[in-house]
Amino acid sequence: MQDRLFRDRRDAGQVLAGLLDHHRGAPGLIVLGLPRGGVPVAYEVAMGLDAPLDVFLVRKLGVPGHEEMAMGAIADGGVLVVNDDVIRGLGILPATVRATAEREGRELLRREQAYREGRPPPELAGRTVILVDDGLATGASMRAALHALRRHRPGRVVVAVPAAPEATCQELSDIVDEVVCATTPTPFFAVGASYWDFAQTTDEEVRNLLRAASRGAAATGGRPDGDVAAIRAEAVPTEDGAPLDELLFDLVGDARYVLIGEASHGTHEFYQARAHMTRRLIEDKGFCAVAAEADWPDAYRVTRYVRGESDDATAEEALRGFQRFPSWMWRNTAVLDFVGWLRQHNERYEGDEPSMAGFYGLDLYSLYRSVEEVIAYLERVDPQAAARARERYSCFDHYQGGEDDAQSWGFEAAFGAGETCEREVIEQLVDLQRHAGEYADRDGPLAEDELFHAQRNAQLVANAAEYYRTMFGSQVSSWNLRDRHMAETLDALVEHLSRRRGSPAKVVVWAHNSHIGDALATEAASRGEFNIGRLVRGTHPRNCRLFGFTTYTGTVTAADDWGGPADRKRVRPGLADSVEELFHEVGEKEFLLAFDRAPRTAAALRAARLERAIGVIYRPRTERQSHYFRARVADQFDAVIHIDETRALEPLERTARWTEGEAPETYPVGV
Repeated sequence: MQDRLFRDRRDAGQVLAGLLDHHRGAPGLIVLGLPRGGVPVAYEVAMGLDAPLDVFLVRKLGVPGHEEMAMGAIADGGVLVVNDDVIRGLGILPATVRATAEREGRELLRREQAYREGRPPPELAGRTVILVDDGLATGASMRAALHALRRHRPGRVVVAVPAAPEATCQELSDIVDEVVCATTPTPFFAVGASYWDFAQTTDEEVRNLLRAASRGAAATGGRPDGDVAAIRAEAVPTEDGAPLDELLFDLVGDARYVLIGEASHGTHEFYQARAHMTRRLIEDKGFCAVAAEADWPDAYRVTRYVRGESDDATAEEALRGFQRFPSWMWRNTAVLDFVGWLRQHNERYEGDEPSMAGFYGLDLYSLYRSVEEVIAYLERVDPQAAARARERYSCFDHYQGGEDDAQSWGFEAAFGAGETCEREVIEQLVDLQRHAGEYADRDGPLAEDELFHAQRNAQLVANAAEYYRTMFGSQVSSWNLRDRHMAETLDALVEHLSRRRGSPAKVVVWAHNSHIGDALATEAASRGEFNIGRLVRGTHPRNCRLFGFTTYTGTVTAADDWGGPADRKRVRPGLADSVEELFHEVGEKEFLLAFDRAPRTAAALRAARLERAIGVIYRPRTERQSHYFRARVADQFDAVIHIDETRALEPLERTARWTEGEAPETYPVGV
């Protein structure tokens, strides 16, 4: 049930109200719910927009014996809409359709009398009408309602539903002024699949909501002001974004996987607090590695430095491997300080390599760098094997460079214009594994580490090749492939470190909230996406902790487009109905919410709210479309740290453009 986005119909209505906020104050605005299930949703929309609420009656004509399948619908005013494809396909007789329509017409009249309780129908001519249901499948009932509604000559018609197939939303958009579908799950199984609680709405509930709306009452049971009070009562102070040691250690407990996120790839406080928490876990809780959303070869150069095994003289030199866009993610002052600290920490364990802590990468973008690393390793230990590897990897040779060249290769391979290299990369991976025992026995623990490094690079080449081929097909497939690679790399790393240490290894993961937070609690689940947070939580349910970060406003280091220069951009205040705005209303500079010990807050944040995600690109002009998604935050994370105002992460290469920052906003606020 955790993959369902909405708690119930009231929760879904609050989500829709946020998406429809641009209609607030429209002259003659009215919200009409389709009884029965659409009325609780419509009630929340009406209350959120300060608009009157009424019902618009429509009844589905179910196929006899299969009533859940619509062969048509009948609406207020006797309007009949039939689904010719269903009727012809099932051989349904006209007399059967007529008898069903007469029966449902009588029920329609009964409901009108029961719901309106003598009140006349509203005047709709010239008004903006928002027609709301709890979801759509075929859309037959909604189309019947729209046919009937046109007789009243409304000025503007908006259809709003929490969940529907994308094709149905697109079809309706051709016949009304606006369609708002909060989610479009793929594949679409049923409306109820988007809800935790999809119990049938009763006639009495419909009457009560219409009465409350007519009185202007708001039986909210959890409106934002109550949510703010709950958060104020249950929030715990933090210092520079980090909880006090006692609380941190208590929250982590005996967990071996601690995943710490970030709401952007360019916010100083997120990096600083994450580094502080990680230092304390390494010092006092026995954690021995950081596994970051970074390229494996570049991060392993840092590991060699912090363990005193490289020629790099300083932490800054060790970070020079991070050259791929966006270099500021790892070449910044916060990471520089952490790497310097990690080197000093490890110096206490000189001569005891298994006890040292390392810095590792989980990502798979480094196809060509990993090819070079595999060949370089084999040149040292087995020149003949190196020659075989060079021959196998030569299928990539017509592109020689970084990620852009890998994308070009992937494009050609995906569409049959170039070699796929599938056979070659698998052969190389198997070859390396076949000789692993021989290579590992040569020089003890250090040789075992270098072998592991080579094996991960060989696996990365295979996965990266598949990723670059896939990215030109299904976006969901490429996302899932990348996060599965990160989860598998994490498991391999933990197994390797545990073997070297002779005891279970504990690892801290650094990645974006969108990778760390459990995807089942976000709208990504409706698209079939998972992430490393979901995979780790699913595999190690009692042995992991997920921490997220949020911010309301400030500045951020980000680019306008992929591959563009780093700018110091202004972060716009959180949007209405967002978790960022809710946390801002608490009125504290920073705080932590641990959901297992904050029951009122957890209940409030199990409702779906907007949540912001800024990656390496930030486009304020399209803030809602580019950077927000729906999530149940209390299920997405075990704890969240909010820092109300934050500042941009400082790159090691500060340009004049970054130093000058962005000009003050002059464009409109509403997006």
